[in-house]
Amino acid sequence: MLKINVGWSLLWGLPLSLVLNLGATASAATIRLNLLPLNGVEGNCPERLIAYQTPEPYFEGGYTINGMINLSEIATNITNSQSDAFSTTWVGTLKPEYQNCRASGGMSSLDEEVYQGHSYLRVQLVDGQVKVILDMTGMRDANGYTTVITYKGMRDGNPRWTWGGTD
Repeated sequence: MLKINVGWSLLWGLPLSLVLNLGATASAATIRLNLLPLNGVEGNCPERLIAYQTPEPYFEGGYTINGMINLSEIATNITNSQSDAFSTTWVGTLKPEYQNCRASGGMSSLDEEVYQGHSYLRVQLVDGQVKVILDMTGMRDANGYTTVITYKGMRDGNPRWTWGGTD
């Protein structure tokens, strides 16, 4: 007589990527954006900004990643000022202590490891304003398509986004 453990037989029928994620909980990846002052310009600038990204649970055919940047610690009146099919830009007024800062930055580390990939998240501080740019230009997914921004908004005073692609 043949005994089949239905639980295990169902498990082996699942896609490998789903099996690997069954016990995993989605945790936010920490993105550090180091700010580099403009050459020859004096001003009080923050050293870095921190962003977070969390993958959504796997779904067949693609992936989705939610993100946010903690911009409210250095700026007020943050709004989504510009969007198109490839990018979105949030603009805010720098807090008084950073009003004279002239700097820019990009992704320098991901979970404390040096980040050397395409910096799709960039920051500019100039003329009393901060700009955060989420840019998918040149970001390709596994099938050679440009990744897509599916949400760009604000929550709790900070820029939020969702982007994804096909697998």
